[in-house]
Amino acid sequence: MRTVTILGPSQAGKSTLTAALAALDGGRPQRLSLYADTAATRFTFMDEPWTIFDCPGSIDALPLIPAALAASDAAILCVPAEADAAVLAAPYLRLLEAAALPTFLFINKVDAAADRMSDITAALQAFCGHAIVLREIPIMENESVVGFVDLISERAWEFHEGKRSSLVELPKSMDEAEKQARADLLDHLADFDDTLLEELIEDKVPLTGEVYDVATKVLQHHDLLPAFIGAAAHGNGLMRLMKSLRHEAPGLDALAQRLGGDGPAVAIGAFADNVKHLGKTVLLRALVDGIGAGQQVAGHAIGSIVDLDGHTPVGALKAGEVGITVKSDHLSLAEPVFGRDRASSLPGWAHLRTPTFKSLISPVGERDEARLSTALARLVEIDPGISVTQDQRTGKSLLGTQGPLHQRHIVEKLKDVFGIEVEIEAVPTALRETLGKPVENHYRHRKQSGGAGQFADVLIEIVPLERGAGFSFTEEVKGGAVPRNYIPSVEAGAHDALAEGPHGHPVVDIAVTLKDGKHHSVDSSDFAFRTAGKMAVKEALTSAGTRVLQPIRRIRIDVPTHYSGNLVPLISGLHGQVLGFTGNPDATGWDIFEALLPESAEAELFQGLAGATRGTAWFASELERYEEVH
Repeated sequence: MRTVTILGPSQAGKSTLTAALAALDGGRPQRLSLYADTAATRFTFMDEPWTIFDCPGSIDALPLIPAALAASDAAILCVPAEADAAVLAAPYLRLLEAAALPTFLFINKVDAAADRMSDITAALQAFCGHAIVLREIPIMENESVVGFVDLISERAWEFHEGKRSSLVELPKSMDEAEKQARADLLDHLADFDDTLLEELIEDKVPLTGEVYDVATKVLQHHDLLPAFIGAAAHGNGLMRLMKSLRHEAPGLDALAQRLGGDGPAVAIGAFADNVKHLGKTVLLRALVDGIGAGQQVAGHAIGSIVDLDGHTPVGALKAGEVGITVKSDHLSLAEPVFGRDRASSLPGWAHLRTPTFKSLISPVGERDEARLSTALARLVEIDPGISVTQDQRTGKSLLGTQGPLHQRHIVEKLKDVFGIEVEIEAVPTALRETLGKPVENHYRHRKQSGGAGQFADVLIEIVPLERGAGFSFTEEVKGGAVPRNYIPSVEAGAHDALAEGPHGHPVVDIAVTLKDGKHHSVDSSDFAFRTAGKMAVKEALTSAGTRVLQPIRRIRIDVPTHYSGNLVPLISGLHGQVLGFTGNPDATGWDIFEALLPESAEAELFQGLAGATRGTAWFASELERYEEVH
């Protein structure tokens, strides 16, 4: 069995293409829908079994795609027949380039194309480091695409609504265009084959079979992307695409070599889901024969395996086959490459986007606190695009997602599958305070209540420090006015006072000096001096006044070069500072745009970034510094 992933932007027709390919040979395809609109379809083509992984087009779902790609022999990038829409495919081209997966490009909806195929491929080429070359060119009639010419076999095919294309004679009017397009194709292929290059130099006509062999070699080495055309909704152009997949896509051995890892992998997880009353299920592909119930995979025995219909038991999977694991809770998409003894994560190319959209999440019912923690941990195991940590300020769970729509999907999943209703709150900005001016303060702590009393007397000086300096404590006590064993208690008390300043925020960047004090031989204690140190600092902060500081984040935006200019007014409008942008050396057609932005503006950046870049860009941030709020 061979497996292909179909991916691309929304509205490109991926699901339609999947269904049309699965129906080419008749039969009854099996389709399984999983988490976040991912799906797997199994079918037979020319007596060979195939599985297609269908990935959602939302950019928020980008982290779900790498595992499917890693489990596939090849990929089909489905794009609409519009040059202006090429930028929408940029994130997917970038991911495919990084994965080095053999990729077929399918230009869909050519029946409604307003642009030339060469213009569409040229627009896509701006985001691809490997050459994109047309394998087919359209036959036009009355400004409509009515068929195509295969540039390798030089055969012409006419489209028919809902039926297979028929072989026709190459129109005379297309002779020159066909020769020019074929020459361009051969030139690109000859870059990777010396024999073909010599034949072209010597003006020899290469044999069709020879050209197909070279095309297969360069595809499997991911040297270039062949582009096919068609209209999946009308059944046009699909047979040629499927036959090319059959003859040119590599086998399972290439996938195992590509995975590498810490040891020999025996299976790989592609998609996963949490199903009500069933629990976690993982759609995996076996890389060796005999993956079945009771077999050790990733360090533990797996439970039963069922077919894509969700209930038919499967004895054991053969190498290349796919199935759904049940009662195998140790399997996770966080580490989807499964060896016999351990699981491992995917390489760096798989981690393009981090979950930057952060919110506080808590259950509506207090009794659901433990259940929510368990449910969130389960979701992390099936969705590499989310993160769950604890917010230190509130103690609540901090949910990281890819954006508002992704967050909404998580909330719905918690309610529908786990029966937990939750509340979402914005994360409060991590404001700080610092001292406005140096101040000296004397504080005496005295308390008498029957037996031993409490006594501590301290004189402290507090001065503001530069941003980022933190907290320091020194002492200048002379003559044992404050015994040495009590000085650490004064420091601890001073540190306690910094937890909340006059404005209710933690206090930072100050230096406290213990200058003098007094003690009592009976009533002094560690507790008394800690209390005195705390109250002396609190009084000093109140009397001198503090200034509120806001966090400034360093923002790194990955953005198609086409949209870099749009980010300057966006950042300025959010009271940020543009640091500049440079071309990304690891991603053709992409820039790295850097800026400084108040933390409070990050939520607005999500919405503004989507509008300014048509949803193609994303960002990561880290704390840069604190600065005074004016």
